[in-house]
Amino acid sequence: MKVVLSANTSWYLYNFRKNTIKQLISGGHTVYIVAPIDDYSNILAKLGCHCVDVKLSGRGMNPLNEIQTIISFVKIYKKIRPDVIFNFTPKNNIYSTLAAYHLPTKIINNIAGLGTAFIGRSVSKSILMFLYKISQRRANRIFFQNTDDLKQFVNNKIASESQSRLIPGSGVDLNRFGLDERSVDGVTNFILIARLILEKGIPEYAKAATILKDKYGDKVHFSLAGFVDQDNPSAVPLELINKWHDDGVMRFLGKTDKVEDLLQDNDCVVLPSYYREGVPKSLLEAAAMGKIIVTTDNVGCREAVIDNETGYLCEPRSVLSLTCALEKVILMDHKAREEMGRAGRDYISRRFDEQIVINEYLSCL
Repeated sequence: MKVVLSANTSWYLYNFRKNTIKQLISGGHTVYIVAPIDDYSNILAKLGCHCVDVKLSGRGMNPLNEIQTIISFVKIYKKIRPDVIFNFTPKNNIYSTLAAYHLPTKIINNIAGLGTAFIGRSVSKSILMFLYKISQRRANRIFFQNTDDLKQFVNNKIASESQSRLIPGSGVDLNRFGLDERSVDGVTNFILIARLILEKGIPEYAKAATILKDKYGDKVHFSLAGFVDQDNPSAVPLELINKWHDDGVMRFLGKTDKVEDLLQDNDCVVLPSYYREGVPKSLLEAAAMGKIIVTTDNVGCREAVIDNETGYLCEPRSVLSLTCALEKVILMDHKAREEMGRAGRDYISRRFDEQIVINEYLSCL
């Protein structure tokens, strides 16, 4: 069987769907990666994938560019003649689906959060709603990572209830992200791992870190890790990130594929996001390793934590609420931290095992 996985980067498919790809290949299927060629395309090729380049613009909605993208998908699928297409990331869910509209191909789409365009009312939101509505009727199955997004699609008649199914985020590789209990060293280490855009709450994190560093000094450390995309209009300016680093507010660690190594050095993972998330994978991986979670009572984020049991929820965009939640972690004794960490590991093991997600995908073949 010819199986396509399509996303806006090969990086995404390697970091989020590698084990799915491995199981598809080991099951005898021919796997095609349809995504812009990047540094991870060769790595995917070494796994046994056939990588096909497709030109995708970032956040832009230039009509000519978008039409050219759809035409590119049409040409690719006419050549491959895939049996099943798994689409990930917004533009792929729309354009790849439209391109395969009249092919005898199963279309499986994944809504991993609705991003910034669905915050409030905007022209972008109206355009996206229209594009989703005309494209998703062709999908055989649409997977959602949280109930808020599923209800929005069903209530707005973008998807039917029979098409829609809820899955536990991207899942977590519980073998890779094993329980890690830190020893007592008198320091509370916090880290935020995310795409470095404003809607992830990074300025709020920096302000809270400044307040707590002033109060607790060297007893608290803050770190920031992630990719700086300066072409994104919502990107946190690199100059500001470097200033935080130079001023001692937080250490900037850049991007990494070894997230587990960063998590081992920290007690708590923070994500004060007001972005419409799916279920943030960074939080799931952290909780699987027994790290305390502090995140917002926001779409997608709230699914990753049991408030006061595996971590703490705070109000979106509120520096005061975030600071109070972080201070709760600072004031916990070591035994309480261990108990909360183990509760987080148990929660992830019950609900977010990656194999649950992979089995759902394999059932679509």
